[in-house]
Amino acid sequence: MELAVTGMHCAACVVRIQDALAAEPGVSAAAVNLLTNSAVVAYDPSRTSPATLTARVEAVGYGAAVPVPSAGALANAERQDATRATEIADFRTKAAVSLAVGTGVMLLPMPAMDQPFAAGAVAQFVATTGVMAWAGRHFYVRAWKALRHGTADMNTLVSVGTLAAWAWSVVAMAAPHRLMTNGVAPALYFEAVTFIIGFILVGNALDARAKGQTVRALRALLDLAPPVAVVIDATGEREVPVGDVRSGDVVLVRPGARIPVDGVVAGGTSAVDEAMVTGEPVPVVRTAGDRVIGGTVNGTGVLRIRATDVGEASVLARIVALMRNAQAERAPVEALVDRIAAVFVPVVLALALVTAAAWLVVLGGDGLGSALSASVAVLIIACPCAMGLAVPAAVMVATGRAAQFGVLVKGGRGMERTARVTVVAVDKTGTLTAGRPSVASFQIVPGAAVGDTDLLELVAAVERASEHPLAGAIVRYAEARGGETRRVTPAVARVAAQFSASPGQGAAAMVGPHSVLVGSAAFLDKSGISRDLGESAAGVARSSGESVVYAAVDGRLAAVVGVRDEPRPSSAAAVRRIRALGVRVVMLTGDHADAAADVARDVGIDEILAGLTPAAKLEAISTLQRKGEVVAMVGDGINDAPALARADVGIAVGTGAEVAIEASDVTLMRPGIDAVADALQLSRMAMRIIHQNLFWAFAYNVVGIAVAAGVFFPWTGAMLSPVIASAAMAASSVSVVSNSLRLRRFTPRNA
Repeated sequence: MELAVTGMHCAACVVRIQDALAAEPGVSAAAVNLLTNSAVVAYDPSRTSPATLTARVEAVGYGAAVPVPSAGALANAERQDATRATEIADFRTKAAVSLAVGTGVMLLPMPAMDQPFAAGAVAQFVATTGVMAWAGRHFYVRAWKALRHGTADMNTLVSVGTLAAWAWSVVAMAAPHRLMTNGVAPALYFEAVTFIIGFILVGNALDARAKGQTVRALRALLDLAPPVAVVIDATGEREVPVGDVRSGDVVLVRPGARIPVDGVVAGGTSAVDEAMVTGEPVPVVRTAGDRVIGGTVNGTGVLRIRATDVGEASVLARIVALMRNAQAERAPVEALVDRIAAVFVPVVLALALVTAAAWLVVLGGDGLGSALSASVAVLIIACPCAMGLAVPAAVMVATGRAAQFGVLVKGGRGMERTARVTVVAVDKTGTLTAGRPSVASFQIVPGAAVGDTDLLELVAAVERASEHPLAGAIVRYAEARGGETRRVTPAVARVAAQFSASPGQGAAAMVGPHSVLVGSAAFLDKSGISRDLGESAAGVARSSGESVVYAAVDGRLAAVVGVRDEPRPSSAAAVRRIRALGVRVVMLTGDHADAAADVARDVGIDEILAGLTPAAKLEAISTLQRKGEVVAMVGDGINDAPALARADVGIAVGTGAEVAIEASDVTLMRPGIDAVADALQLSRMAMRIIHQNLFWAFAYNVVGIAVAAGVFFPWTGAMLSPVIASAAMAASSVSVVSNSLRLRRFTPRNA
């Protein structure tokens, strides 16, 4: 479940909410994201409920709500945008009033402090107290709730600092003679309190605005879906909201219009621009029978599309869901931030006390005002806002930018691993090659039990049920020869019940009275079927660089099929780009060595492991890892899923099998491996930005606390005003987000 959370401002807020949710019985995991203002919770509904989890968050001082599932991603995004806009407007109004009051208080003539409750001092007191009660109220309410739960966050630091300055000013206003009798000047800090609140609210408004910019790419994806569709039915054409389109409806798409739903072209031909979803820059010709993706742009032709996947099942909706989940997932580097944030605020409170004590020891009673000013400056400048934004800001911008190139990175964990990759292991068929192979030869073995046409039909009937690209080539070959291929479907219970596939090796089924096996040499050997009669034909196919598929009927070898799959035009350049990054490229394929070497030579790969079963691919990945390599596996089929899951980074081609995509850390929405180089480059840049953010966030706090405490006073003779400290605190978090926004300008090199 995802909770929408309001009121978070720093890393300590994140840790506090995560700890509160994790402490609830039945919660197995909780991840809070400062940028998306959300918490993703895995829980057991028999032990807790959304209402209880929402109450948990509210109990520690923050707002929480469960997004409406039926509203869809766009409606929930619009609701978040509206909430953010209201929040920014509220911050701006309160900040403007606070700064205006602070300026007015500062311009008032300094009251003569020879009498208690001087008129000028009372005016400052009333104005400042009003600002604290209205503009700063949420700081004090949340700090109080944190105190009741034995925790502390940014609100604690702001509250303690401003209340200390306010309380000191009240004492100076009410009993100036008592202070002067003890040698202490009755100074007022009312204007400092209002300026501190004002500058922190300015920082909050800038933070909220910058956060909105980081999710711009996600919002742009949501906006791809047109609001209405033209449905063709018995009554003619009618315009309906996209949400009312159902699977099976026929939709009319005119030239230049966005395709409203996922579906299959039922009529017409046109070039479709899919760049906004897949990152593929060249429009693709789509005609009857081809699949199209909702949100892409139709070219000059008119298309009639039969809707297949609508609503939350559409490609666009699934991409948005994947991105939101990715942005909620925390990168491993954030564990360091969590550990520091958990103790940061108590340490700062202690440092503020030490600072005050040190000034009193050095200056005695005359230093009471300086001690107060320095300790308040320490509290204000040390707010850990920048730390909380350092990682999620960069991850969010990077994942959004990657999506614009057709690369979906599943969160900070996947991005951090991708940046460290040293070896890319690549499947051959459908990944390096075009994925649409063709049958180059179909050799009947002498003495086959069935005739040529019947044999081709039997083989194609089995291959129809397989997802492998080579199976598709055989089916297309059979259809081109005019054969009525028998389908292996549940309609023929006896056939369907006996169909079985061995991923990466082959498939077997009963087709009518015949037992048919189609697959690799290893698959036939495993089934105890001799290949001797077909080895001469297989040798000719191998020498021509063809992949060899064997077919057996009723326990005897019947045919040897040679299939050729040409390398993608982009594969050679993609391999060069990956190697230019200092990353090795290794081919892992279930095909035989000759066919693999033929493709490897064309694309520029030197390291080949051929004839691998899915288990052997898995072992090959493990062997590389034992040698200290960080391995990314790129694949598109069911047989690649175990290796994708075992690799440090699994990269699935989005046109491939669903199980491969689910097992991956990165999904490529366009075919081929060119986007792998994009993902490597972007991940490395994102990690550089993250490390820069963390360095400057920590350095800012270390240096800022030292300056605020007056460490450099003996050399400079100047102290840091609490007002300047509040402005510096606001600037630090904005600078971190601004640095992360540089990723929006990322452009792949040599693409």
